[in-house]
Amino acid sequence: MTPDLLAQILPLQETTPALLISTVIAAYLIGCIPFAVVVSRAFGLADPRSFGSGNPGATNVLRTGNKLAAFLTLFGDAAKGAIAIGVAAAMGLPADLLGWIGLIAFFGHVFPVTLGFKGGKGVSTSAGVLLALYWPLGLATLGTWLFMAFTLRYSSLSAITAALLAPVYAVFMGLPTPVIVPITLMASILLIKHAGNLRRLLAGQETKIGSKKKG
Repeated sequence: MTPDLLAQILPLQETTPALLISTVIAAYLIGCIPFAVVVSRAFGLADPRSFGSGNPGATNVLRTGNKLAAFLTLFGDAAKGAIAIGVAAAMGLPADLLGWIGLIAFFGHVFPVTLGFKGGKGVSTSAGVLLALYWPLGLATLGTWLFMAFTLRYSSLSAITAALLAPVYAVFMGLPTPVIVPITLMASILLIKHAGNLRRLLAGQETKIGSKKKG
């Protein structure tokens, strides 16, 4: 759903500083919910920051062998991005700012105050943001990730490829600038967070999906 379409169906309020600040804070705090840690504790698993890549995300939770825990982490992290945008829309924020709210939620996941600003890499949360902003864009980006993941079985390479193509998809789909710019910034942060993975990929040292972390 694009900002233009949202503007036609949502009751908009005047964008006061108080509304904008409260919405930004809400989006950030939603993004800060550490589902990988919460789900792991609920399932009696080790803290995902203590093994494998040390990343509090679904891929690392999957290294425990508990697929349900990994799925719930994936779902929760994706839901954060979508919920943040939904909350912003419900609070009456103008539709052309919703992409930026999604970016704030993504930022909360990557740099959460709840984990000392050391969060996940943002793949799932960015997917939730894209699906909430414009579902065809979200599906195209998710499809890219799935294709790469099932063919090459490298989660990091799948994320890097999807991040590179998301802004390209947005441009070709004719989305407005208020959507394209925050998507591009989100993709850029995601790529920076995967810099170490890229180095390991080039060195042939990256682990595949479902494999244990190499020593």
